[in-house]
Amino acid sequence: MAETILVIDEGTTSTRAMLFGMDGTPQGSAQKELTQHYPAPGLVEHDAEEIWQHTLACAQDMVRTAGGAGAIAAIGITNQRETVVFWDRRTGAPLAPAIVWQDRRTAEACAALKEAGHEEAVQAKTGLLLDPYFSASKIRWALDSWPQLKAAGDNLAAGTVESYLVYRLTLQNGRARHVTDATNASRTSLMDIQRGSWDEGLCDLFGVPQGILPEIVDCAGEIGMTAPDLFGAPIPICGMAGDQQAATIGQSCLQPGQTKATYGTGAFVLTNSGAEMRISQHRLLSTIAWQMDGERVFALEGSVFVAGSLVQWLRDDLGLLESAAQTEELARSVADNGGVYLVPALSGLGAPHWRSDARAAISGLSFATGKAHVARAALEAMSYQTHDLKSAFAADGVDWAELRIDGGMVANDWMAQDLADILDVKVERPAFTETTALGAAMLAAVGVGHYADLAEASAMRGQADAFASGMNAASRDNRLSGWKGALEKALR
Repeated sequence: MAETILVIDEGTTSTRAMLFGMDGTPQGSAQKELTQHYPAPGLVEHDAEEIWQHTLACAQDMVRTAGGAGAIAAIGITNQRETVVFWDRRTGAPLAPAIVWQDRRTAEACAALKEAGHEEAVQAKTGLLLDPYFSASKIRWALDSWPQLKAAGDNLAAGTVESYLVYRLTLQNGRARHVTDATNASRTSLMDIQRGSWDEGLCDLFGVPQGILPEIVDCAGEIGMTAPDLFGAPIPICGMAGDQQAATIGQSCLQPGQTKATYGTGAFVLTNSGAEMRISQHRLLSTIAWQMDGERVFALEGSVFVAGSLVQWLRDDLGLLESAAQTEELARSVADNGGVYLVPALSGLGAPHWRSDARAAISGLSFATGKAHVARAALEAMSYQTHDLKSAFAADGVDWAELRIDGGMVANDWMAQDLADILDVKVERPAFTETTALGAAMLAAVGVGHYADLAEASAMRGQADAFASGMNAASRDNRLSGWKGALEKALR
């Protein structure tokens, strides 16, 4: 049997394909940046054809590196969640831009539904709040606004990114697998996550025809076979999960109470809540962590919209940085933040505030402020936002004893230590921080039968470094007080 897993990691800012051994060892990687399209303030789109072409090119590169399709035991897929794609069933060709999870064009529509009193019922079924972040309102907007979708008739298919990729990967002679895994389906606002199926009432509320939606399937098992011409021979697709759920699996947060935080484009904290769907009273989300053999494990989630994208903005748009890695050097070059606080509401504020109208703000500037203070304030904002989430989780009865971190930002030792200091808990960072891809590899390894279950597959995680709090309570309280003041100003 082949001993290599190919993972497709479809992120917000880039497409990657990675090879893993069955022991979790990374064996190769190919990556292409995705073009970000901003047609107007608050609008974020991707070119779905670019997503496919980049995915295919990166995957083919890794298949060659592995020695051909015969060397690949299975494919695992993980993806940016909530982003929606519309395509032609016959050809797989996209019919419109992909509307990205960060997009806020449906803020008024969601506010109207909330004003009409629908949020409590939506949360009871979906675990989610009424917000443009989730897929349903995006789908309705597209159906109303893009005539080519209506013109497609019965040939119109819609789905989140993993659904689109599976369709393109399995398309042969006009037929393909139109499926979505339970984790991604749970982020649409259209799924009753306790029943495990699309909900007729939710589809009616948002005005989304069920006929355009994919079938909901498990996160592991034989999901589909790739078309032979793509890689020289068919390869089974055996694992699939949204990026944050995949990272939760990759961090081996397999028992209730275990918590991970991923710092990528945004920041996302998930706490395993076991077989129980826990409805938050403090503006957190309940979501499906994974589904195997039709059985669901749930998680409580806090989502921060802006994390790594803040550093990218400082680098690319403001020109304050030459590279993202420079933030650590700059943060260490000053004794403190100089009174500077940065509230990164560049696309509104997520949990626990859920204020789509909030806008970013930098406070405490003076002639003594240098770019090092701003860079440090940007990193500190990650700790403050995470602390806000920790307080909300604790209020919901799920406090954290430790935090397992991953994502591109946490290679920064200064930031990892600052998280431990501000949260006052042990922070654990695995030696291999790309746990989103690793989680997809674990699912695929279980799905193809190499491991019996996720507990067995957790051996793939490897070693981790630990950071302990070294900050006194007075210093912590002083910094958090400054953040609270800055946040209150941004929320006015």
